[in-house]
Amino acid sequence: MRPAPVPGDTTPSSGVIHINFRHAAGFTVIGNHLAQHRGLSLAAIGLAAHIQSLPAGARIGIKRLAERFPESETRIAAALRELEAHGYLHRSRVRLADGRIITRTVSYNQPGTVAPITPTPRPQTRHSKPTAPLPTPPPPSPLPAPATPAPSPPVEAPQPPAPQRTTTPAPVPAPPPAYISVPPPTAPRTPPPPLPQPYAPTEELRRTAAALLADLRRHAPGLTLSEGDVAALTPGVATWLERDAHPDTIRHALTTDLPVPLKHPAKLLRRRITTLLPPPLPGTADLTPPRRRVVVIPLQNCDTCDRAFRAADPGNCRECRAEQAAPHRAA
Repeated sequence: MRPAPVPGDTTPSSGVIHINFRHAAGFTVIGNHLAQHRGLSLAAIGLAAHIQSLPAGARIGIKRLAERFPESETRIAAALRELEAHGYLHRSRVRLADGRIITRTVSYNQPGTVAPITPTPRPQTRHSKPTAPLPTPPPPSPLPAPATPAPSPPVEAPQPPAPQRTTTPAPVPAPPPAYISVPPPTAPRTPPPPLPQPYAPTEELRRTAAALLADLRRHAPGLTLSEGDVAALTPGVATWLERDAHPDTIRHALTTDLPVPLKHPAKLLRRRITTLLPPPLPGTADLTPPRRRVVVIPLQNCDTCDRAFRAADPGNCRECRAEQAAPHRAA
């Protein structure tokens, strides 16, 4: 079915044809400066239109938008940054009076405009506590308006002075509570452990280690290293070889259970070379079990019968000591 021609105009031979109907309810007015913006991506324009159609107080966090739309959190975060850069959105972290930190988001349907934000009052119950008004974030700086000549005031006929009236001055509203902008917390990065270095580096160790690293791509195509990466990792592999590790053992430790996809092969090899480094092989003396110490008791001659017996100190033998102790027991 072909569309009806546009009222009041001729049907174009190519391009889009608009069939417009006036909305009576459930619509949002969006300016062409947003819908036809040259600097915004299509995702940012669509996200701005969705945000402007939401009621005041709606949650527009990245995770909530990712649950609502098929785009990823990374794409939605990039679109929000685009809208902030062009003045359609302003986000700030605000600390409330009770100590909680929230993210305040202000949407502008016309960048450069300044409009007061009036919080919607909540009904107070018997047991509810009054809440302090939320602070309003600073709006973006308005765009400079073109200079226009001021019109000359019209000349009016003089009028009789009006009678003076005494008016009561309006109460000055209290300034909103100040808020503290808190930057998002960032955890300090832990520096990686240093690459092991051989105790006695030799040219043979360096050449074997470099050849082993360059040969890894034959066993795992993802471990294709540049010449700079091979030169940087050579001391670590030379340390393995210095500790009598077989090349097949090193190759198996570096190429087993690789992640998919492998984005940074040099960083992965550096971590494995450092964390999986085996200890030095023990020597023969370290593997020999300790000998039992044999205590030899020397021979002594009995002072009474001159018979030999083993004792630590000289004296009488067992039989002579028994004969000498017998009279005392009989008495």
